Amino acid sequence: MFNFQRKNTEFFDHFVESAKCFYRGSLILDEVMLDYTRAADKMKEIIDLEHEADAVNDQIIDELNQTFITPIDREDIFALANGLDDGVDFLQTTLQRIVIYRTGAAKAGVVSMTKLLLEATSELINAFELLKDIKKNRELILEATHKIGKLESEGDRVYRQEIAFLFDNVKDPIELIKWKDILENLEDTLDHCEDISDMIRGVVMKYA
Repeated sequence: MFNFQRKNTEFFDHFVESAKCFYRGSLILDEVMLDYTRAADKMKEIIDLEHEADAVNDQIIDELNQTFITPIDREDIFALANGLDDGVDFLQTTLQRIVIYRTGAAKAGVVSMTKLLLEATSELINAFELLKDIKKNRELILEATHKIGKLESEGDRVYRQEIAFLFDNVKDPIELIKWKDILENLEDTLDHCEDISDMIRGVVMKYA
């Protein structure tokens, strides 16, 4: 019933695949922020992507249940897999709000937040590709996680700046609530990227 040891790279390959789903979701969101008229069409794309991400996560969990010896701790594999899968859910939730709220064109600060997400998810791909050889790539992995931390900090700054702008300049309370909610979702997603990078850093500390 059990495979006593998966190929050393098998779980890591799945992580990379899942991280690419997270990045592609960020790209979809960025496209909508740049052209609101595409929002409804992009909703189907991100739903399909969420199903794809779920399938990758299910595959990781299935293989985890069938593997006796894993390349890193089982708890770490489980946490990383679910963390990546949840990232796409965050993005889907944000796009759903844009469609439901009928927000119209995105404000500059919201576009900036989405650009930060693109960079952060790209660095997650980089980190997971390097994770296959933790000892050899230790410094490069930590460099990627450090970049994600800096992007999250920049996201906090943009979020505070944009919230202040909303309260100073948007007189319609409904409009203010819409964009505040979307900004909070974007900030939560950037926080989630940092949470995943912290998990990666923890794995590096254990094995490098």
